[in-house]
Amino acid sequence: MTSIQEATTQDLYPTRTVDHTEVFDRKDPVVYGSAEDGPMDTELLKLFDDKGYLVIDQVITQDELAELRAELERLATNTEVKADERTVVEPKSKEVRSIFEVHRTNEIIKKIANDPRLVRRAEQILGTQVYIHQSRINYKPGFAGKEFSWHSDFESWHAEDGMPRPRALSISILLTDNFSFNGPLMIMPGSHKRYISVPGVTPENNYQQSLVMQGAGTPSEETLTEFADSYGIDVLEGKAGDAIMFDSNCMHASNSNVTPFARSNVFLVYNSVENSAVEPYAAPKRRPEFIASTDFTPAGT
Repeated sequence: MTSIQEATTQDLYPTRTVDHTEVFDRKDPVVYGSAEDGPMDTELLKLFDDKGYLVIDQVITQDELAELRAELERLATNTEVKADERTVVEPKSKEVRSIFEVHRTNEIIKKIANDPRLVRRAEQILGTQVYIHQSRINYKPGFAGKEFSWHSDFESWHAEDGMPRPRALSISILLTDNFSFNGPLMIMPGSHKRYISVPGVTPENNYQQSLVMQGAGTPSEETLTEFADSYGIDVLEGKAGDAIMFDSNCMHASNSNVTPFARSNVFLVYNSVENSAVEPYAAPKRRPEFIASTDFTPAGT
């Protein structure tokens, strides 16, 4: 299916094209819909607009959670899955870190990814039908799960996938309890209203390194310190079965997991069909299909 959006040479969010960091205001809305357009009320929409994220209590049932957990374990121990290019392993422990494109390859996750409980919320915020730009299972096993540096997803998706504007969001379904100490998601609330244009260039086949450890696109320590001073840092704890929904331009990261308690989730990226990907803005070529989908078929249809 081809994009309904005409490709444009205008780049409203330049990055990796200059030799110094630039920070400027976001040029697009965060919330496009209203309380009449979906399951969330005005208060929740305002909270998302202000902070850039929401925690949704028990978005899936306990039976669904048990099914997903069993699938999580099965995939992590499957030798064929582990050898697949869509699977990323930890550099030292060789344990599975992420498995991509699971909304296509796995029927259980495909069903959840297209469920109205998720899709309708994404449509309400983004104001249109949405498609799945990316999906993955994230594993952060006890003692072995490594950190992920501060970054904006949109900066990477814009530079390397050709996503024109930050009219996208992620929904992370927690499959294990997220404690403050087992490497949960950390977000700088409100940071989604500012865009960081970082210096440098995108290396050839950068995804092979960035999926293990963020490199290109990581803001400087000075810029991150300024952001942390301005916005603070929220540590997003939650119970298994909850979901965290956050804007594509949120500055976020996670620490390594040195505890015995695993931290795993199903991660789904929904993008507006009016914001479908064009050619990359700051990379030699687009990333593989399993990382950045070019099938813009609306989710849930």
